[in-house]
Amino acid sequence: MTLAKHVSAARALLCSAGFGALDAAADAEVLARRLLGWDRARFVAESRAEPPVWFAEAYRQWLDRRAAREPVSLITGSREFWGLDFEVSPDVLTPRPETELVVEQALACAAGAEAASRRHLVIVDVGTGSGCLAVSLAREMPGARVIATDISQPALAVARRNAARHGVIPRVAFVHASLLEAISAPVDVVVANPPYVADADMAALPDDVRNYEPAVALSGGADGLNLIRALAAQSGRVLAPGGWLVFEFGHGQEQGIRAAVGSSPHLRLVRISADLQGIPRVATVRRMP
Repeated sequence: MTLAKHVSAARALLCSAGFGALDAAADAEVLARRLLGWDRARFVAESRAEPPVWFAEAYRQWLDRRAAREPVSLITGSREFWGLDFEVSPDVLTPRPETELVVEQALACAAGAEAASRRHLVIVDVGTGSGCLAVSLAREMPGARVIATDISQPALAVARRNAARHGVIPRVAFVHASLLEAISAPVDVVVANPPYVADADMAALPDDVRNYEPAVALSGGADGLNLIRALAAQSGRVLAPGGWLVFEFGHGQEQGIRAAVGSSPHLRLVRISADLQGIPRVATVRRMP
């Protein structure tokens, strides 16, 4: 049985489990490639050949887990973000493509801050989780000092391993703390993908999110903005004059974000950026000089 036929059967299995055709096709291929350790070019080139003898049983086990709605990232133990491969586990939120917009905006802000400063920049990643933001920024800005905070010790352990994997462990400090409580001024850039799901929306999350990802990384209180309000308030304390706060937020929360930032006498909302679907997704905020 060729690899292509195995993957075709896998698509049918996932469709019968209730997945849409496009999602089933994508998941079937990704699971096969990850199991084999192949990139897509090799997968395409060898799809008409038979896979190794061990493949069928291992592949079926992974497919059964996916059919039960376990996320692909937890089955494979990794997820790509910013062109890098990150370890993920049930202790951390799986990195998502829209969060790369935080990296883009933060790099633009940091470039201007670096040009105006005569010292190494200090960047803080709040609620680091897998460390995807902290590690990506450390890789892009080798002269910066990066601090990653999280309330979860198991999450910090995952983030440390990812920093080691990508060669930035000497330049990233990991701090067990809530938000910015353990951080002293001055900080040049604060980034975050904070919990922003409203309490009433938690039960409606997809099964592969609600049942497998940590609630502490998702739940943002009654309207989803509790942690964002606290983050804005604390950022006003630790950011250097002219410093930047860049964070992700959820669909339909733009007006609440404007109100949260507007309530601080120290902060000014510079822009709100939309993701690839046109949904307002990332706020870029500046500390008033």
